[in-house]
Amino acid sequence: SHHVKGTSMILPPDKGDGEILQLSVIIPLYNEAENVKPLLDELFEVLKNLGKSFEVVAVDDGSSDETFLRLSAYASEETYLRVIRFRRNFGQTAAMSAGIESALGQIIIPMDGDLQNDPADIPKLLEKLEGVTAQGTAYDVVSGWRQNRKDREFGRRLPSQLANALISAISGVHLHDYGCSLKVYRREVLEGVKLYGEMHRFIPIYASWQGARVTEQVVNHRPRHAGHSKYGLGRTGKVILDLMVVKFLASFTTKPIYVFGGIGLTAFLLGMVAFLISIVLKVFSVRDFVQTPLPLLGTLFCLAGIFGILMGLLAELMVRTYYESQGKRPFLVAEELNAPAAKASWRG
Repeated sequence: SHHVKGTSMILPPDKGDGEILQLSVIIPLYNEAENVKPLLDELFEVLKNLGKSFEVVAVDDGSSDETFLRLSAYASEETYLRVIRFRRNFGQTAAMSAGIESALGQIIIPMDGDLQNDPADIPKLLEKLEGVTAQGTAYDVVSGWRQNRKDREFGRRLPSQLANALISAISGVHLHDYGCSLKVYRREVLEGVKLYGEMHRFIPIYASWQGARVTEQVVNHRPRHAGHSKYGLGRTGKVILDLMVVKFLASFTTKPIYVFGGIGLTAFLLGMVAFLISIVLKVFSVRDFVQTPLPLLGTLFCLAGIFGILMGLLAELMVRTYYESQGKRPFLVAEELNAPAAKASWRG
């Protein structure tokens, strides 16, 4: 096996024929030993009937059971299976990110390793990907929609429905099921996407920011037969915090002064209002300064306002350093017609 920082990998033999892979299926797994063989049996049967070149990248996210042993045994028989093993558990987002970075296919297909996603839905998703939008262009992302979920209503379904509605409203990318791992992406829309926290569910949003055309397709969802769910209500808070980060990155990455400065100006104005009210109360002998908390509140609001504006200025300096030091630009060019050769170097 081939070893890289903190991981070990089992790679298929080099074909040496220069073939461009069409499909890469990414499967993060954590303590799913009982599901490994049935999942891969189903998946390879579907993929081999598609008539496309493919690979399967399984990422063992530091499992403490026999998940890696069973993946190793399967990989020794099936050369189209690649396995990445983390030294410890880093989470589903990290596992998904590692799989995407390692994938060689032109179309990336992530899915769960618990057998609740149905591999038989992959042809349907690929067919939808080749569909045409109202603008006459092909789709770049097709997200699975588990319309008939096989989960407990209040344990997972209700929080998921609320989260999906909130994410759609804030991001502007309207999907019924952000939590469904089964999706298909054209490789180019994932180039440069870096995932942190629990942000794997927000990949369609990142892709949409890059100009990707996103749609969804109803998929089958099956009850879990083996192993234990790794998700629950405890993730709701993390999703909300990650959503705040996503919204900030979407709207204010290149102008953070609007956030910090806006909050700072509001606080400063509130402080000034508190001072004015306290002065009016003093002039008309209603309350003395020591008889009302308004002067103290005014001082606190004014200080908070000043610090907010200063933080905004520091954030602006950091943003400019980020873009200018790496030669990045705060825009993306889809195409340019009749571009002079002398200007070609600024396009990235």
